[in-house]
Amino acid sequence: MFEQLNATPPDPILSLMAQFRADPRQQKVDLGVGVYQDQRGATPVMAAVREAEAQLYAGETTKTYQGIAGNPAFGDAMIELLFADQRGQLPALVEQQRVRFISTPGGSGALRLGGELLRRANPAARLWVGTPTWPNHMPLLASTGLPMMEYNYLDGAGSGVDMVALSEALNSAAPGDVVLLHGCCHNPSGVDLTAEQWLAVVELCEQRRLLPFVDVAYQGLGVGLLEDSAPLRLLAERLPEFIVASSCSKNFGLYRERCGGLAIVAADRRATEMAANQAMVAARQIWSMPPAHGADIVATLLADRQLASDWRSELESVRQRIVAMRELLVARANGNRAGIDFSPILSQRGMFSFLGISPAQVVALREQFGVYMIDSTRINLAGINSTNIDHLSEALYQVLV
Repeated sequence: MFEQLNATPPDPILSLMAQFRADPRQQKVDLGVGVYQDQRGATPVMAAVREAEAQLYAGETTKTYQGIAGNPAFGDAMIELLFADQRGQLPALVEQQRVRFISTPGGSGALRLGGELLRRANPAARLWVGTPTWPNHMPLLASTGLPMMEYNYLDGAGSGVDMVALSEALNSAAPGDVVLLHGCCHNPSGVDLTAEQWLAVVELCEQRRLLPFVDVAYQGLGVGLLEDSAPLRLLAERLPEFIVASSCSKNFGLYRERCGGLAIVAADRRATEMAANQAMVAARQIWSMPPAHGADIVATLLADRQLASDWRSELESVRQRIVAMRELLVARANGNRAGIDFSPILSQRGMFSFLGISPAQVVALREQFGVYMIDSTRINLAGINSTNIDHLSEALYQVLV
């Protein structure tokens, strides 16, 4: 049977990671990795997470299932994290019982479950995706059977959003279509919608009766936890329905715990319950029960005022290090006068940015200097540190001049 299968192309990011590990050179730089790294190149367990996990182990009495929707305390904590304002107040949709949260195997599970729910709710819906986007967005969501529609997300310079293309796409969308949006820290470009652009998108969704599907994978790594979730509060204020895929992989460092969830917002309580029930039927058919350990860690951490405060401080330190590496890269690369102005990287947010160099230069960096990045030139700023910036800077100069 299996001999009838066709070979599939390898995942470009995973293949790059394997190449990097196999490279025997001592001086090499991994800018292709998709996870946060500290100054030492490690992806550490946050201290607040470690303490919450210790508390969880000490008090845990069972490993039984928690239900298809997962730990209710985790769901409540995530709704607060996603939607609360600076005073801790939640939008009216919470009191109106118009939002439900379903725990999923990471953000990818939330995306898949959201796609399944949308297909059940409106089989005719098309999903509009601005490209470039996270490489797994398209295959993951297309696997649900939703027709995929693409438009250009970046302008010609690659340093801003192409609002003309975005507006044209949404104006050509049919009522009931879905638009996928990055909540913050656009992956792979780091180019986020401004507050004014978010307002324009929301107005178009209102006018065209479109449903936003927001991917929030990096909350807290852009400008801050509250600032990064501001678009969700705008949606909550203006739109009757939308869905949010959230991940705890980056901001809690819980990558392999597969901790995430899908927030479903509908026009009224009854519609919300129906949507949540359909999503749970779909979840039962895909993974049955969600992972619990990561969700329990997050619920324990956010329920403890001191641990939550410690976590916010740690997360802010992570964010500030990424910003510092952006500034360091631009200062050193521009200082080399290699012919490219890297200054636009300074205004971008999150872990990723495009270098904007040629495919031949990407290959040269990898083969001649051991500087690894994916072919699109997306780099992970967290892969830069004080011990490799000199080598990286010199490599860029040699390849670009």
